[in-house]
Amino acid sequence: MIRWAFFMLACLLVTPIFAGPRSKSIQVPKQFMQLGEPDQEKGREVLESFRGMGIQGDYYLQVELKVRPRRVDEIVFSGRLWGSRSYLGPVSRVELKDQDGQVRRYLLQNGSEPTVWSWREGDKAPSMTSKHLFEPLVAQTELTLFDLQMPYLYWPSFRFEGTSKILGRIAHVFLLNPPEKMAAEYSSLGGVRVYLDTQYHAMVKSFQVDQQGQNLKSMTVRDIEKVSGQWMVKKIDLRNEVTRDKTRFQVVRAALNLDFSPQLFTSQSLSIDVPAPEQTVSLGR
Repeated sequence: MIRWAFFMLACLLVTPIFAGPRSKSIQVPKQFMQLGEPDQEKGREVLESFRGMGIQGDYYLQVELKVRPRRVDEIVFSGRLWGSRSYLGPVSRVELKDQDGQVRRYLLQNGSEPTVWSWREGDKAPSMTSKHLFEPLVAQTELTLFDLQMPYLYWPSFRFEGTSKILGRIAHVFLLNPPEKMAAEYSSLGGVRVYLDTQYHAMVKSFQVDQQGQNLKSMTVRDIEKVSGQWMVKKIDLRNEVTRDKTRFQVVRAALNLDFSPQLFTSQSLSIDVPAPEQTVSLGR
């Protein structure tokens, strides 16, 4: 099951953060699998090991967003993603088409100071945004910029909560707390609980939680596939735990081990249409 070690490699590369105090208002999960108080130093070491993993080289993904609202027929949106790493951290260019066929593009720079740029057809120039992280990227989907960027993996305040079992895997559990600025702007978000496989340190699942520790939204891996010698994510489910609406992020074609120009990952390039690599691999449905 070495493939678990690469479950998130198409979606994230992370850099070090350090342990901090836990939010007092958020409850921890029950039924931990260890005795005594979790060792915070051990937790820090687990996170550092996890952050050192990632995909080799640049990559390109052709994706589908399968929106599955309750009592409504499935809606499918298409998109593309280019991924790399700058000196600041992981960076990705995302392109989606909305229900009217209008193209929207985003540049997501992750790291200790994450930034997001957006552009859509008709805009004169790209704009930096930080106020719409939790809004659906296209109507009715559960996918947001926050889900794509996963900035919580860089939040300096977190608490190692020990070990638990989830989806048949034993996992280290962490509660990461938003910085003061984000906490003030998005008061409904209490934190993000992350489950890392204890054997391979891969992220199995995450929950966005409110101030009382209740689950607001989950992200779960559903399938992976080997492409060009590397295991990568194939299907991820995003579920609104309140409405129970779900969106599946599914990779349908991919190209790994690429080498993109850094210019591709600049805000100025968002208004320029970029062709897909000549050779991509189809992932089975």
